Amino acid sequence: MAALCTGIAFIGFAPTYWVPLLRGTLDVPPLTHVHALFFYGWLLLFLRQTMLVASGQVRRHREFGVASVALASGMCFVGLGMTIASLKRVLALGAGDSGRAFAIVSFSAVVLFAGLFTAAVVHVNKPEVHKRLMLLTTVSMLQAGIGRWFLLFLAPAHVSGTPLAQPPVAVTLLPALVNDLLIAAVMIYDRRTRGRVHPAYWWGAAAVVAVQILRVPLSTSHAWMRVTDWLLAMSP
Repeated sequence: MAALCTGIAFIGFAPTYWVPLLRGTLDVPPLTHVHALFFYGWLLLFLRQTMLVASGQVRRHREFGVASVALASGMCFVGLGMTIASLKRVLALGAGDSGRAFAIVSFSAVVLFAGLFTAAVVHVNKPEVHKRLMLLTTVSMLQAGIGRWFLLFLAPAHVSGTPLAQPPVAVTLLPALVNDLLIAAVMIYDRRTRGRVHPAYWWGAAAVVAVQILRVPLSTSHAWMRVTDWLLAMSP
């Protein structure tokens, strides 16, 4: 699953990041590269950590765990920075309230990642809980990559850089469903190998689905619009 998550993330961003980067045609702010460094660094570290445990090198796994805390903390700050930068960009293009509404997708993704990771760290001495929460933490961040493929086929103008009004947040539900199939797969694996699904999966999956669904009505709420004002105020 760690290898699959890594592959999905690289393939998902291939049309909009990796291919243009290799061709020398990628024109993005420096923060985007920092964002990629942190988030792909997380995927590679997660894969490495999984391999260490699988090979019985638990001590080294725990040593690398300190790095994961630092990396995850950086990801939250960088993710928040990307949310603010993207929000400013789409507002400058005239997206208005639709741009503010769609910003909840990336913001809630950062909050979800932080929450699941914190829960995993709290349960570090309970391996059966810890490893499942870490997997859910990683899976939760894949929706952006999956969504890029839907964007490529359904709204190619966005990919090419043509300014368009931001779509309603409800368009993220289909990529979210694909994302959730990964969670369903590991829950089925639990059922077949352990006889039951571990409670960590039930609680973690509930949190992921709740965020995916609730961000739709919340995106147009007055409370969220106030949050976007707060985010913009944080930017110089």
